[in-house]
Amino acid sequence: MHGGGGGSIGGVRKARVEIIPLIDVMFFLLASFIMVSLTMQRTQVLRMDLPSAVAARSSSKPDVFNIEINQAGDISVDKKPYPLPQMGEELVRRFTANTNLPVYIKADPKVYQGRVITVLDEVKSKGIAKVSFAIDPPK
Repeated sequence: MHGGGGGSIGGVRKARVEIIPLIDVMFFLLASFIMVSLTMQRTQVLRMDLPSAVAARSSSKPDVFNIEINQAGDISVDKKPYPLPQMGEELVRRFTANTNLPVYIKADPKVYQGRVITVLDEVKSKGIAKVSFAIDPPK
Protein backbone atom coordinates (compact mmCIF):
# COMPACT_ATOMS: atom_id res chain seq x y z
CA MET A 1 0.00 0.00 0.00
CA HIS A 2 2.60 2.40 0.78
CA GLY A 3 4.40 3.62 -2.21
CA GLY A 4 8.11 3.75 -2.64
CA GLY A 5 8.63 6.77 -0.55
CA GLY A 6 12.36 6.57 0.06
CA GLY A 7 12.76 6.23 3.80
CA SER A 8 9.42 7.34 4.99
CA ILE A 9 7.53 5.42 7.58
CA GLY A 10 3.80 5.89 7.60
CA GLY A 11 4.11 8.89 5.33
CA VAL A 12 6.50 10.77 7.73
CA ARG A 13 10.01 11.48 6.51
CA LYS A 14 12.90 10.59 8.78
CA ALA A 15 15.07 13.54 9.88
CA ARG A 16 18.69 13.37 8.69
CA VAL A 17 21.65 15.42 9.92
CA GLU A 18 23.62 16.67 6.97
CA ILE A 19 27.29 16.53 7.98
CA ILE A 20 28.92 18.48 5.12
CA PRO A 21 27.14 21.79 5.80
CA LEU A 22 27.91 21.27 9.51
CA ILE A 23 31.65 20.94 8.76
CA ASP A 24 31.54 24.11 6.64
CA VAL A 25 29.94 26.05 9.49
CA MET A 26 32.47 24.73 12.02
CA PHE A 27 35.44 25.76 9.82
CA PHE A 28 33.90 29.22 9.38
CA LEU A 29 33.49 29.60 13.16
CA LEU A 30 37.03 28.37 13.78
CA ALA A 31 38.49 30.82 11.24
CA SER A 32 36.41 33.65 12.73
CA PHE A 33 37.62 32.94 16.27
CA ILE A 34 41.24 32.79 15.13
CA MET A 35 40.96 36.12 13.30
CA VAL A 36 39.28 37.78 16.29
CA SER A 37 41.87 36.45 18.74
CA LEU A 38 44.73 37.65 16.52
CA THR A 39 43.31 41.17 16.31
CA MET A 40 42.74 41.28 20.08
CA GLN A 41 46.31 40.27 20.87
CA ARG A 42 48.51 43.24 21.77
CA THR A 43 52.05 43.08 20.65
CA GLN A 44 54.49 45.42 22.29
CA VAL A 45 57.78 46.05 20.57
CA LEU A 46 60.83 48.03 21.50
CA ARG A 47 62.65 49.96 18.84
CA MET A 48 66.35 49.41 19.03
CA ASP A 49 69.35 49.99 16.87
CA LEU A 50 71.29 46.77 16.58
CA PRO A 51 75.00 46.96 15.93
CA SER A 52 76.13 46.02 12.49
CA ALA A 53 78.73 43.35 11.99
CA VAL A 54 82.24 44.54 11.33
CA ALA A 55 85.37 42.67 10.48
CA ALA A 56 87.52 41.88 13.49
CA ARG A 57 90.87 43.51 13.75
CA SER A 58 93.86 41.26 13.74
CA SER A 59 95.23 40.44 17.14
CA SER A 60 98.36 42.31 17.91
CA LYS A 61 101.07 41.35 20.35
CA PRO A 62 100.03 42.27 23.88
CA ASP A 63 101.73 45.17 25.60
CA VAL A 64 104.79 43.98 27.51
CA PHE A 65 106.92 45.92 29.98
CA ASN A 66 110.52 44.70 29.58
CA ILE A 67 112.98 45.88 32.21
CA GLU A 68 116.65 45.21 31.53
CA ILE A 69 119.46 45.67 34.03
CA ASN A 70 122.96 45.76 32.56
CA GLN A 71 126.24 44.76 34.23
CA ALA A 72 126.74 48.27 35.69
CA GLY A 73 123.23 48.20 37.23
CA ASP A 74 121.69 50.70 34.81
CA ILE A 75 118.01 50.19 34.03
CA SER A 76 116.45 50.33 30.58
CA VAL A 77 112.82 49.85 29.59
CA ASP A 78 112.22 48.64 26.04
CA LYS A 79 115.84 49.52 25.12
CA LYS A 80 115.53 53.11 26.50
CA PRO A 81 117.54 54.06 29.62
CA TYR A 82 115.48 55.06 32.66
CA PRO A 83 116.44 56.01 36.21
CA LEU A 84 114.62 53.97 38.86
CA PRO A 85 112.01 56.65 39.83
CA GLN A 86 111.13 57.41 36.18
CA MET A 87 110.87 53.68 35.48
CA GLY A 88 108.29 53.46 38.28
CA GLU A 89 106.29 56.37 36.84
CA GLU A 90 106.32 54.81 33.36
CA LEU A 91 105.25 51.49 34.87
CA VAL A 92 102.30 53.12 36.67
CA ARG A 93 101.26 54.97 33.50
CA ARG A 94 101.25 51.80 31.40
CA PHE A 95 99.70 49.69 34.16
CA THR A 96 96.71 52.05 34.48
CA ALA A 97 96.16 51.73 30.71
CA ASN A 98 96.40 47.92 30.84
CA THR A 99 95.86 46.17 34.18
CA ASN A 100 96.98 42.85 32.68
CA LEU A 101 100.38 44.26 31.78
CA PRO A 102 103.03 41.53 31.95
CA VAL A 103 106.32 42.71 33.47
CA TYR A 104 109.59 40.95 32.66
CA ILE A 105 112.89 41.65 34.39
CA LYS A 106 116.04 40.60 32.58
CA ALA A 107 119.28 41.13 34.44
CA ASP A 108 122.87 40.64 33.37
CA PRO A 109 124.35 37.60 35.12
CA LYS A 110 127.14 39.76 36.59
CA VAL A 111 124.89 42.45 38.14
CA TYR A 112 124.62 42.51 41.92
CA GLN A 113 121.63 40.71 43.29
CA GLY A 114 120.76 43.70 45.43
CA ARG A 115 120.14 45.83 42.32
CA VAL A 116 117.71 43.24 40.94
CA ILE A 117 115.87 43.10 44.29
CA THR A 118 115.66 46.93 44.31
CA VAL A 119 114.03 46.91 40.86
CA LEU A 120 111.71 44.08 41.90
CA ASP A 121 110.69 46.00 45.04
CA GLU A 122 109.97 49.09 42.94
CA VAL A 123 107.72 47.05 40.62
CA LYS A 124 105.92 45.40 43.56
CA SER A 125 105.45 48.77 45.29
CA LYS A 126 103.41 49.97 42.28
CA GLY A 127 100.84 47.23 42.91
CA ILE A 128 101.92 44.81 40.20
CA ALA A 129 101.81 41.21 41.29
CA LYS A 130 102.65 39.42 38.04
CA VAL A 131 106.38 39.78 37.53
CA SER A 132 108.55 37.30 35.66
CA PHE A 133 112.28 36.96 35.17
CA ALA A 134 113.49 36.59 31.60
CA ILE A 135 116.65 34.56 31.16
CA ASP A 136 118.75 33.57 28.21
CA PRO A 137 118.89 29.83 27.52
CA PRO A 138 122.24 28.20 28.26
CA LYS A 139 124.57 27.91 25.30
